[in-house]
Amino acid sequence: MPRFLLRHALLPDGWHDDVLVTIDTAGLIDAVMPAQTAADAVLLDGPVLPGLANLHSHAFQRAMAGLAERSGAGADSFWTWRETMYRFAAKLTPADIEAIASQLYAEMLEAGFTAVAEFHYVHHQADGTPYDDPAELSWRILAAAEASGIGLTHLPVLYRYGGFGQREPQPRQRRFLHDSDAYAALLQKLAPAFRDRHDRRLGIAPHSLRALSPEMLRAALTALDGIDATAPVHIHIAEQIAEVDECLAWSGRRPVDWLLDQGHVNARWCLVHATHLTPGETLRLAQSGAVAGLCPTTEANLGDGLFPAVDYMAAGGAIGIGSDSHISVDAAEDLRLLEYGQRLVRRSRNLLAGGPERSTGQRLFEAAATGGAQALGQPMGRIAVGQRADFVLLDGETPTLAARHGDAVLDSWIFAGQRRPMIREVWVGGRRVVEQGRHVRAGEFAARYRQTLRRLIEE
Repeated sequence: MPRFLLRHALLPDGWHDDVLVTIDTAGLIDAVMPAQTAADAVLLDGPVLPGLANLHSHAFQRAMAGLAERSGAGADSFWTWRETMYRFAAKLTPADIEAIASQLYAEMLEAGFTAVAEFHYVHHQADGTPYDDPAELSWRILAAAEASGIGLTHLPVLYRYGGFGQREPQPRQRRFLHDSDAYAALLQKLAPAFRDRHDRRLGIAPHSLRALSPEMLRAALTALDGIDATAPVHIHIAEQIAEVDECLAWSGRRPVDWLLDQGHVNARWCLVHATHLTPGETLRLAQSGAVAGLCPTTEANLGDGLFPAVDYMAAGGAIGIGSDSHISVDAAEDLRLLEYGQRLVRRSRNLLAGGPERSTGQRLFEAAATGGAQALGQPMGRIAVGQRADFVLLDGETPTLAARHGDAVLDSWIFAGQRRPMIREVWVGGRRVVEQGRHVRAGEFAARYRQTLRRLIEE
């Protein structure tokens, strides 16, 4: 395996120059040595960051991005957007899902994400009948990840009901549905493909409290523990006010309080969105050890609301970012919007810096890197021994980064880096997947994606 010389790299203890990194045959880092020279090493000549995890993805939704931006007869909301999503999801074939995911994952890599948590809920044929292989669409996601080179935490979704109190699902949800036994069988079928891989992890995604019963949640956790008792668990929660109100009517408690009261939540969990929290819930979630999975561009697009990031992070809460519906696939934009949302509400600046004279960009990036790695259950997010050799080389020659060093690189990339491309190269496990700002298979993926979209949209 090659050795790397990182000209200016962000390590866990700060920025260092001329960092020699050696990796093993599995693509994991086995030595990190600052202030070195090595003529035979691969030179990454510019600012180098560890790869970020994209902790929340519905891959197929990338293909409908921009198609729900027309106002309806009444007030538009998440719930009206969902109708567009249902209609789009009904059309998808297995080949479509693979083509869309391959294009999306290439875009993620170009944006600095080196792994993704795929919250995968389209499982069956359009009429709800399982494919001959019930894991067919999961295999398509794995194929796309393998082709693109991105790390993958695969989260098959458990979805059974149409609302709190075990309401029957709508016909438009039939592609998503499992009972507990079928879901456990799906996990068992998938599990061998994830063994002994540093770039793959299998977890579960109970869709939401409204989509399954408490008994099904417990059964899903038991099924996962039988495969891997440390594997990730992700769930949508408290994204919308209507969901909070319905949960109160059903249980007498708000969603996050209800879930925390069950005693399941710990550091293996990722609570996605968690937008609408009381101060008490905010503190409890921060103290639970779980990751808050924030998706600022999607949450803004859907009009969800703003997560209480200032109070949550002040309490030591872990965060990560995801591009969710993929209205935007840009790590810097999601981090920027996370901070800007807080600024607009509080009418102040640098709210998430974490203290006087601290870099807002540095704190946001490192929080997302460590929290994202935790949420995915993968060895990533730091350039350190035992971590995967995921490197993001920024273009130090771009005018936006001129004369920037140290944390000023992160501040400029996140808050002033709208010009593209800002990322020159990306490496995953010691293998280059992006060069000169483009994925190495960009042309191939884009051609297949365009063909897929013509059929889906023009039919």
